[in-house]
Amino acid sequence: MPKTKFQNVIFTLMMAFLMVYAMICYNISLNIGGMSNQVFLMAFGEMKIMWPVAFVLEFFIVDNLAHKLAFRIVTPKDRPFAITVAISVMIICIMCPIMSLIATILFKNAGSQFVAVWLQTTFMNFPVAFFWQLMYCGPLIRFIFGKMFPEK
Repeated sequence: MPKTKFQNVIFTLMMAFLMVYAMICYNISLNIGGMSNQVFLMAFGEMKIMWPVAFVLEFFIVDNLAHKLAFRIVTPKDRPFAITVAISVMIICIMCPIMSLIATILFKNAGSQFVAVWLQTTFMNFPVAFFWQLMYCGPLIRFIFGKMFPEK
């Protein structure tokens, strides 16, 4: 979708924002025992840290790696939908454990149970990140981005 470096920055900022915000809301809900309206505001406290971290990881490291891994499964001649799904899945597979690791370090007070807490966090986050990205966040951001930068 993005055709220029500027467009890639905008796209990555948008995607990282919505993914991180939703995942923070989910994790706060898990921590407090359920969803409430207050969670939506509480999430902005963690966003100050996690959104820039996610952007930097995605933009400078994960995107290139995800493309390389995805093109082991698909080829440039495959349908654009298949390519998009393959890249998205690879991004999720890389970002979820990394972001869960960072959240465990910063917010979980795991102590001597660090590895167990990180693995639990990753396994709790993965299905939500997977379906949120493929079914809602990804399509919504691509739709909005397409309106912002229509192809000629």
